[in-house]
Order: sequence, then structure tokens, then C-alpha cells
Amino acid sequence: MNDIPRKLIIPKNITDALRNVAYPGGSEDIVSLDMVQEIRIAGKKVNFSLVFQRSDDPHIQTIISNCEKAIEKHVGQEAQVKGNIAVKYIHNMERPILPGVNNIIAVSSGKGGVGKSTVAVNLAVALANTGAKVGLIDADIFGPSIPKMFGAEEARPVTGQIDNKNVIHPVEKYGVKFLSIGFFVAPENAIIWRGPMASNALKQLIADGNWGELDYLLIDLPPGTSDIHLTLVQTVPVTAAIIVTTPQDVALADVVKGVNMFRSKSIDIPVLGIVENMSWFTPEELPGNKYYIFGKNGGKKLAAEMGLELLGQIPIVQGIREGGDKGIPVASDTESVTGLAFAEMAKNVSHQLKIRNSELAPSKKVKVSRK
Repeated sequence: MNDIPRKLIIPKNITDALRNVAYPGGSEDIVSLDMVQEIRIAGKKVNFSLVFQRSDDPHIQTIISNCEKAIEKHVGQEAQVKGNIAVKYIHNMERPILPGVNNIIAVSSGKGGVGKSTVAVNLAVALANTGAKVGLIDADIFGPSIPKMFGAEEARPVTGQIDNKNVIHPVEKYGVKFLSIGFFVAPENAIIWRGPMASNALKQLIADGNWGELDYLLIDLPPGTSDIHLTLVQTVPVTAAIIVTTPQDVALADVVKGVNMFRSKSIDIPVLGIVENMSWFTPEELPGNKYYIFGKNGGKKLAAEMGLELLGQIPIVQGIREGGDKGIPVASDTESVTGLAFAEMAKNVSHQLKIRNSELAPSKKVKVSRK
């Protein structure tokens, strides 16, 4: 046997090894949850503390054992960790939000009017058509349109209790679970809220929703950049962002701002790619014809310039507008021109997420310090 440790016994390598230990029943690792503290190395001896919320946490021994195994596997058998893990308890440790959600995807746009919500709804349906478990949150607090697009304007989410916690059960149609502030406000009433009120509404949709196990949770954000964007990335670890645009120059100019926001050092969320909506007009009776009324391949060219993937080009057909008005997402018709376009987009999104998750570390919630 080769007794040489796989890696040096240093704090960073111990931390990296412990990122492979998830809190049971959740998707976040114990390092991201700030459970690992006070790592000390003395020769080959490894000491650190595990911080739990309660002294009667049923997973204490399991996590200790998993920590020992992770260090032995990823650092080396020479690391002396058994018997050197201290357990501490606090009463205010933050519990994981959305522990059963594998991928949280922000759907954003630089400006309004590019069909961002239409893309979000139909991407969600297209992903659900593949057999995936999908959720969708309408975070466009000031212009919630998702209830109408699903034909669920009269729906009212049911509330209940799970483990002594008040929860909101999402509405479900076309295989997609969804919540919107539009369910709680009369459609004819304008929503006049200050930033903190809108942010708290979004937090409630995220934290109080009974989302369960999901492969994808899409967040339909307001156009541009706002407090809602910052609230989202501070509330949950967003896996990646998708930017929706049209081929027009006026829309493309705002895409750059949106991409740069997610890529900024303070936020640092991977941008999965660009979706070019309204790429061309295709009459339904002439599916082979393409009329580039908003310009040709503007989103495709911008994606190439910014080193991003083009996730899809969605044509304009009358059925998209009719489907949105009638509450029947066009992606539910998998044989239509647009249904096929959204199916291809869903395939690309899934593929790019797999690449992102294999090459990059899991996202963390953004912590903004105020000076």
C-alpha cells in the first residue's frame, strides 16, 4: 500500500475534503452551512469543531463519521482525525433553505418587453416534459404575469403546516409547481411597494413554499437590475443565470449590463448562456419561412463575443401570444415549431448545467458587507 497522503495536511485541503459532506436531507455541504470551525493542524493530527443548532440533532454521529471518511479519502489515511472532532451547539445557526432543490436558475433580462416571462414559463414546461421535477417562482413582483400564462389566475395556493412551520403549497400545472405574488393581490390592483416590502415578498415565496424535491427551480426576475436581484442572491445560492434578449441592438446593449452584474466580483454567479427570443417571424401556415423583423442573429453574435453559450433561438409565431393569453404554454405542444424550439433549449440548459456543476464549485449565498 502507498501510505503517502493524497494531499498535504493543511487547513485548505481539510476544508475542501469536508465540502463533500452534505447535511443529511439537504443539498448544501457542512462547509457552506458554516458548521466547520476552528481547524487546527499539528503535524498529522487534525482538529476542528462541528457546530450544530441543537444538542439533540439526530445526525451528529453520522456527520462525524462522514467527516472522518471524507478526510481519509480526499486528504489521505495519514491524517489523524478520529477522536479529534469537537461538537458544539448554538441556537441561531441558519437552517438550509430549499434543501431539496438541486439547481436554482435565475431567468433575467436587461430590459422589459423581450419575452422573459414567456421564456421562463415555457422553459419550465419543456424541462418538466423531460420527466424532471420543476418549480417556478414569479419574482417579477411589480408585474406578475405567470398566473395568467398558466391559466391559473383564479387559483389560490393552499397554506398548511409541516413540522410546525407555516408553508404555502405551490399551484401545479403542466408538471410545474409555481408561486407568484399575483396569487395574493387582486389583478386589477397596482402593487405599490417600497424595496424592502418587495424583497420580503420574494423571501416568503422562496422560504415558505413547500417545494420539496426539485431538479430545477426557475426564478423569473424583473427586467434590469434591482433590489430583487440582490435579495435573491442573498437568500439562496443561485446555481446559474440565464439572460433573455431579442436580436435588436437596443436590447443587446442592456444584456451586457445584466451579464456583468452576475459576473461581478461581489455576486459571482455563472451565466449559463443567452436565449435569443423573437429571433424571426414564422407564419404557422409557412413553417419553413423566416422573416428577421428584429434583426438577424444579434443574440447569437453577442453570446460569441462574451464567451457565452447560445441556449436557444425562439421564433415569433402567433401561437406564442395566443398560448400566453389563453394560459396554455406553447411548450406543452411538443410537435409545434415553438414547442420543438423550447425542447431544444431545455436540452441545452440541462447540458450546460451539468458542465457548470462538474467544473465549478457549488454556489454560495452572496454576503454583502456594508461599510
